[in-house]
Amino acid sequence: MKIQRTQRRGVRQALAALATGAMVAGLAAVGAAPAVAAEQSPSAVNGYRNVGYFAQWGVYGRDFKAKQLQTSGAAADLTHINYAFGNIHYQDLTCFIANKAQGTGPNGSDGAGDAWADFGMGYTAANSVAGTADTWDQPLAGSFNQMKQLKAKNPNLKVMISLGGWTWSKNFSKAAATDASRKKFVKSCVDLYLRGNLPVIDGRGGTGAAAGVFDGIDIDWEWPGSQNGEVGNHVDEVNDKANFTLLLKEFRTQMDALSAENGHPYQLSAFLPANPADIAAGGWNNPENFQYLDYGNVQGYDLHGAWDPSLTGHQANLFDDPADTRPATKKFSVDKAVKEYLKTGISPKQLGIGLAAYGRGWQGATSANAWGPATAAAPGTWEKGNEDYDKLKTLGTDHYDPAIGAAWRYDGNQWWSYDNAQSTTRKGQYIAELGLGGGMWWELDGDRSGQLVGTLADKLRASATGPATDPTGPTDPTDPTDPTDPTDPTDPTDPTGCTAAAWSATAVYTGGQKVSYNGKEYTAKWWTQGNTPGTNDVWGLVGPCTTDPTDPTDPTDPTDPTGCSAAAWNATTAYSGGATVSHSGSEYTAKWWTQGNTPGAEQWGPWELVKAC
Repeated sequence: MKIQRTQRRGVRQALAALATGAMVAGLAAVGAAPAVAAEQSPSAVNGYRNVGYFAQWGVYGRDFKAKQLQTSGAAADLTHINYAFGNIHYQDLTCFIANKAQGTGPNGSDGAGDAWADFGMGYTAANSVAGTADTWDQPLAGSFNQMKQLKAKNPNLKVMISLGGWTWSKNFSKAAATDASRKKFVKSCVDLYLRGNLPVIDGRGGTGAAAGVFDGIDIDWEWPGSQNGEVGNHVDEVNDKANFTLLLKEFRTQMDALSAENGHPYQLSAFLPANPADIAAGGWNNPENFQYLDYGNVQGYDLHGAWDPSLTGHQANLFDDPADTRPATKKFSVDKAVKEYLKTGISPKQLGIGLAAYGRGWQGATSANAWGPATAAAPGTWEKGNEDYDKLKTLGTDHYDPAIGAAWRYDGNQWWSYDNAQSTTRKGQYIAELGLGGGMWWELDGDRSGQLVGTLADKLRASATGPATDPTGPTDPTDPTDPTDPTDPTDPTDPTGCTAAAWSATAVYTGGQKVSYNGKEYTAKWWTQGNTPGTNDVWGLVGPCTTDPTDPTDPTDPTDPTGCSAAAWNATTAYSGGATVSHSGSEYTAKWWTQGNTPGAEQWGPWELVKAC
């Protein structure tokens, strides 16, 4: 079942907030050391995060699919993709996926979901990231599978499932209300998204079908303790603040337990509000929250909009605008919001700032200056008063105020506030100056060519190395059948030892450098640190370490009695769980159904290494 959505969901103003002029604010926080230790490496963009939201509904009318991120180069400039959004079931207060269209009114989100976009939609070779067509019987298709393919091509990229957003935050308060409800809710989210146990819908899904897609969870609760969220949201103004902290703790606890089980370090992030009133109501800047979260992104947009139809103004200004004519309680800026978090002692490296790949606009504007008169919201392709950056970047005349870090466009009638290359560069400078962890984009389909995403990445790469780190996962270079290190060329128990130096998780390697790992030699294709050889595309396999001039992977070679006996892996063959294959001198067993996934190419993929042949 296809679900067409034209309404932008997620981080935007609710009807009630539009009426009161209250600002839309954001999500959660950032983190201290997790309970399960994981090696850390600098975040992939010079020690900064560059996060982008991928909208579930964008694959329809917008025709924005994951492949666009690869072909535009944006994927190489991103560190994290937040897949938006996951819903909370109104009856049993659990994470779920279904095919049910979003309705209208306070109960419109009840039971809503889009399993078709998530894992049902088949992709052709032409519109898939990997360039291969989905088959009718594979359990995982849709955007989830495309995210997995995107990660295979971009080893440093992580994908997070974002829960809630503007439209789907209705049931957060109830899910967080008691210890029992928190445990049940979190377990359901971990099972569904991190373990990948999808419901079976129209022949797709099943146990473990989405394993390896998501590297963590992003909390988008809008807003605990505050009535500024969507009409119909459940809000407990007295208890939400404390329950929110307990919910984050429960996520951290269960995610760490899964990490201890499978060795994969999972991240927990959140979308942080900018409105000081919403920050206070939810206790967002409570330092304890940041013991459980790895990082959070402060909302840096929707600071003003056409919910006030008669007054133009900035929606994404970095600093306060002295010309702002509104009351003090309505004057917002990115810098003011960031300081609300820093003042409680939260580390700057745990904070990112949100940037807009879209604009908010008015029509009937009579002045090119901000805070002038207007008559109504400007026309937008998907929503009045809202338009993609790609459609705004050539409208009228561009303007930029360096004093407040704000950009806008004016054509004599329409007045649009947005982020452009100048404001993006200035915000990148601000991130580096304050030692923040990076930036975040809502939403990627508004910047189809990756122009703004790349501008921020380029600015951060040109800055001093940033403070943000990401877990690389535990590494165990020892051979489970040999108490010594098989990658050690001096080890007398490994007569076929490697001659290249052993790979180190903390060392930096450049293209062409050779290492040994688990009895094989690899060559780096490009700059890398912390990427385990044999688990991603950055390392090219040279071959097994051997002093035998014959092929040690040839099972017919009498001088190689330990040659592979399993049939060679075939990219076009479908394998079910338990099937054994040989590939590149090793034998692998399928953990679940798979087709086209190269053994040894994905750290958390469907193939489990059995042994080197």
